[in-house]
Amino acid sequence: MAKKTKQTPMMEQYLKIKESYPDAFLFYRLGDFYELFHEDAIQASKILEITLTSRNKNADNPIPMCGVPYHSSTEYIKRLIEAGYKVAICEQMEDPKQAKGMVKREVVRVVTPGTILEDDAIPTKENNYLACIHIGDNGYYLSYIDISTGELYLTKTTIWNQLVNEVKGINPSEVVIDSKIDSELLEKLKQHLGSFFTLFESNHEITHSWKIAEPTNDELINLNMLYGYLESIYITNLEHIKEVERYELSSYMQMNYYAKSQLELTRSLRSQKKKGSLLDLIDKTKTAMGGRKLHQWLDKPLLDMNDLTDRHQKVENLMGFYFERVDLMDSLSQIYDLERLVTKISLGNATARDLNQLRNSLQGIPRINKILEVINNHLAHDVNSTSFKLLDEYKPLLEYVDSVLVDDPPISITEGNIIKDKVNEQLDTYRDALENGQKWLSELQKREREQTGLKTLKVGYNKVFGYYIEISRLQAANFNDDRYIRKQTLTNAERYITEELKEIEATILGAQEKSTSLEYDLFIVLREHVAKYVSGLQELAHEVATLDVLVNFANISESEDYVRAELTHEAKSIELEDSRHPVVESLIGKANFVPNSLSSDDDRSLFLLTGPNMSGKSTFMRQIAFCVILNQIGCFVPAKRAKLPIIDKIFTRIGSSDDTTSGQSTFMVEMMETNVALEEATENSLLLFDEIGRGTATFDGMALAEAIIKYIAKNVKALTIFSTHYHELTELDKTIDEVKNIHVGAQEYDGNLIFLHKVLDGPADKSYGIHVAKLAGLPESVLEESQEILVELETNAKNLRESGAVQLDLFDEREAEVIQEVVTDNIQSIVDDLRSLNINQMTPIEAMQKLYEWNQEL
Repeated sequence: MAKKTKQTPMMEQYLKIKESYPDAFLFYRLGDFYELFHEDAIQASKILEITLTSRNKNADNPIPMCGVPYHSSTEYIKRLIEAGYKVAICEQMEDPKQAKGMVKREVVRVVTPGTILEDDAIPTKENNYLACIHIGDNGYYLSYIDISTGELYLTKTTIWNQLVNEVKGINPSEVVIDSKIDSELLEKLKQHLGSFFTLFESNHEITHSWKIAEPTNDELINLNMLYGYLESIYITNLEHIKEVERYELSSYMQMNYYAKSQLELTRSLRSQKKKGSLLDLIDKTKTAMGGRKLHQWLDKPLLDMNDLTDRHQKVENLMGFYFERVDLMDSLSQIYDLERLVTKISLGNATARDLNQLRNSLQGIPRINKILEVINNHLAHDVNSTSFKLLDEYKPLLEYVDSVLVDDPPISITEGNIIKDKVNEQLDTYRDALENGQKWLSELQKREREQTGLKTLKVGYNKVFGYYIEISRLQAANFNDDRYIRKQTLTNAERYITEELKEIEATILGAQEKSTSLEYDLFIVLREHVAKYVSGLQELAHEVATLDVLVNFANISESEDYVRAELTHEAKSIELEDSRHPVVESLIGKANFVPNSLSSDDDRSLFLLTGPNMSGKSTFMRQIAFCVILNQIGCFVPAKRAKLPIIDKIFTRIGSSDDTTSGQSTFMVEMMETNVALEEATENSLLLFDEIGRGTATFDGMALAEAIIKYIAKNVKALTIFSTHYHELTELDKTIDEVKNIHVGAQEYDGNLIFLHKVLDGPADKSYGIHVAKLAGLPESVLEESQEILVELETNAKNLRESGAVQLDLFDEREAEVIQEVVTDNIQSIVDDLRSLNINQMTPIEAMQKLYEWNQEL
């Protein structure tokens, strides 16, 4: 039997600490490295692509080991977090030189995807949310926090789909759920959300003085679970957390996850990156806070007309002051990320360079105020204009920081050179001793050269051996002086110490050590003083971010020829003259983009859009949505003239996709999305449906499409653009008053198809499918045969209609009888299944799934 290897004291300490953090990579501090051992080392070496070595290589069972440098650990931690892991940071809690026995070590923080704070680990213009879900008696409660900025939000819904859409919309890096959650519900959450989940054994009795007015019991349970989790990973100082922003989902325009995705608001459908999205196009903000604020506004467009009018008016005001706006953009570009700087200060993580960035930012505020004063003075004569609030300049704080901190401080706060002269008398004394010490060393070197006659003798210093007198090996061979004590032998020189040099060394090194220690203490006092201003600085950051977004809107609106929309209370009254798709326009150039108009009212609010593939139907629908969304976030819109109502919800079905995670087909997903829209849309909503019904048989699809159109007209009554290739549907304008036919124009010239990209009144005269196939490069023989088959099908269809037949008989009489028997059996099976269902307990999605199963069975 192999003898069990006895662990060293250090490994015993490591294993004991690791027991408490089994689900995290333990970064164990050893000098200038974080070391990982055993299974942590094996996994981390693969993920981080670093060398796997071993400890005690000559032992029977060497311990796997790998490490990362302490000073460059952020990138490694970030990569592990992005891979979905946690990292426990274990630091040395005492100076190894002064420790008796093993150096004391403790885990000081656990880094998780939703709480990472390391510089460059999270995108500057994006929030990094940690979400917390509590399932209460009255619904689903969702809170989410960005630790790096202090923002904390809370909302509630009784509808499962709304919860899923809200969580997907905020895109949290991590979701915390009570470990007592029902396993089936947990799987349902994971299936629909796909986020990094953390099960937490919640203690609802935790008390924390949340900044929230009259919280309900369920709200407190949610917030306390969130706090308990933060406490478990050593984030206990929540002084920088802002007042809880409680909101109702109905207070903002609602767009479900599919709508946001298909419209490519923040991510491109192809790359899933910001580039190519609407956000990428309109985000020319100059500050990190402004970029995050714009993202938040785009996620939650306004419904309140007064708030919206205020934003529009300020954008219009800024557009009237070109040179001042340019100066504002230049001034804003010099403001650092105040929100995240304040968080570092509050948590005690800020360095001298962080405080220097705060100082530089505060120094730029007076310039911004001067520009705003110029604008306000001009606006004072216009009763319709809204003046701009001047920013708090925090002069006493700025003066204090500037009087203490040197102009260009180093990164480290433990090596000195961060506090100005004349700040502290004792520090000045130490510095005087250091300055004189250098003078003493210079004089000593001069005297020793004269006394020994060695002109190359020099006095030097290094961190290991301290101060020394160095002479060459050749000179040392014949050198004899009782005052000189040998200290170190080098290849080409000998180093000595004298009693006089010992005394100077003690004075200098003592002053150096004491000076560095005192500077550190003075910096901590400075940082704690700044921390008293956390709340005010956060408000300043909010105001700077808001100003940045408004200036950004004004700049884009002017440079891209956007127009301020007239707001109307008439729900379906839209007037868009020469509207454009801003993203497509930016790609192909303004001169190449064909603008289009749309006019609707209560009498004509359901548009049937026809036209060939590739002609621009989807582009037209998206640009209408973009005009509505841009208007309701406070920006002007890409059009020559615009009159827009307040749209409460947008539902889309543009393009096709399977839901592979839940095993749903393209058509099933299409029907489910359509069902959600028909259930939740109101008269104030916007519906954009592209090719509904195309995923099934022609007659089925056409029947569904027609029934959906009729349902929208009769029950939903929302503003709708319904794109279709079913030309038979264009006859509906004769029987449904709300329906209006429009089409994207195309011309046939010399056998070729020319897209006009112009939306015109009336239905398209034909589909041009074979022409599009020709453009795609299909073989000529295929195209010719397709044309022959098309003529034959159209002739047959005409004959069928004239004879009154509905569909061709596919079976003879006997076959029909057999089929009838089978169908009867199937129908009876479905009837029995229907009787066994408890419809009152079924969700709409479950009902749609059951209908789909019956449809497949039939």
